[in-house]
Amino acid sequence: MTSTESAQAAAPAPLKKRLIAIWSLWSWGNATVSAVMVTFVFGTYIADAVGPGGQGTQYLTTANTIAGLIIALTAPVIGQRADNGGRRRRWLVINTLIVIALVAACFFVKPDQAYLVLGVTLMATMTLFDEFANLNYNSMITDISDSERMGRVSGIGWGSGYLGGIVILAIVYFGLVAGEPPHMFGLGEDEMVNVRAVALVAAAWFLIFSLPLLLTPMKTADQRLVEEKVSILESYRRLIGLVIGLWAEDRNTFWFLVSSAIYRDGLSAVFTYGAILGVTVFGFTTSDILLFGIAGNVAAAAGAFIGGWFDDRVGPRRVIATCVAALIITAAILYFLDVQRSIGPLVLTPQTAFWIFGLLLCVFVGPAQSSSRAFLARLAPPSRAGELFGLYATAGRSVSFLTPGLIALLLFTAGGDDKAIIIGVVVILTAGLATLALVHNPTGPAKMREHRILRSS
Repeated sequence: MTSTESAQAAAPAPLKKRLIAIWSLWSWGNATVSAVMVTFVFGTYIADAVGPGGQGTQYLTTANTIAGLIIALTAPVIGQRADNGGRRRRWLVINTLIVIALVAACFFVKPDQAYLVLGVTLMATMTLFDEFANLNYNSMITDISDSERMGRVSGIGWGSGYLGGIVILAIVYFGLVAGEPPHMFGLGEDEMVNVRAVALVAAAWFLIFSLPLLLTPMKTADQRLVEEKVSILESYRRLIGLVIGLWAEDRNTFWFLVSSAIYRDGLSAVFTYGAILGVTVFGFTTSDILLFGIAGNVAAAAGAFIGGWFDDRVGPRRVIATCVAALIITAAILYFLDVQRSIGPLVLTPQTAFWIFGLLLCVFVGPAQSSSRAFLARLAPPSRAGELFGLYATAGRSVSFLTPGLIALLLFTAGGDDKAIIIGVVVILTAGLATLALVHNPTGPAKMREHRILRSS
């Protein structure tokens, strides 16, 4: 065999670009849940119009806490049972359609306190099933990519989600929320029907862009090894065995789950509290913060695309560590720029500082999130990826109180100064970076305790 033939034989098989494209389109459509329903439009509508006076926020927070607890207790077992039954793709279809139906049903939540319980129940249940859908969606990355190119594939998917969020947010905001009536479709503002119609547009958006993946016949790794059905109790017993096994046999995977849970909580806080900081500390108006939100998603998407390229070349751990360290430094600089500063001949206003360093924060959040998924995907045995991604979701949920709790404590001790939010985020990110020191780049699948295979499909 010649050297050319050897090189060709050693070259990896080309990726199936069509599968990557339709997989990424699902993320593009799914962005409606976080960007439109939870963060910028419908969550605010429920808090302000359906349950004014803080009641809406209180009810919504309580409902989301319950949903988060259910996710933490059930996600790994749901992923495990989907894997063992060879039904990962089927459950992606089912959960996606449930989420779409719940999003659309939010249209019936009128701006009346009598609809508050209905509204928060729909929102929390939507969050619950969206987490289950993403669990199966994330595990499918092992079916469309190999280990050497998983970083760029994850980056493409994550970046597509950011970009999709920007587009649908702009459509519903400028078409249905902003300006004077008549709005899109000739809607007026009686009973806030224009805002409620956002739910219908969001549901249609997700349906349209998820259909290519949902309708494409696709053989997933979990279908190759199918086990007999076991009881729920046995599923939890196996889950406990998995955690014990990781601690005993695969500390790298164990510590990655712990570390990523901590720093991902800090990453989430960058977006969760960024708008609050912009308005209360850096003097942004509501319109300014919306424009910043769109620009921030563009920056995060660009970061995810670029980070995916570096991920495949230097490994996901280095990308994550670099991004988290950069976030810590950038946030620390921003802490001191809430007043006008002179840097040589330049005068830096708080608004300008937030635009510069706030967007820089967004740039580093994108690749940190994308490389975290790629890291775990490299560790996950393809036939059991759902179970490991379920454990990944549970680990994140189990510490999701850290950043909000620390920020609440700091705000109390700081007399309500919202700058304390920055300190809280920096502390959590630093703790995540410290535990990441115990982790090295993935060199092979996680050592998950296997069970007897009874039937092969």
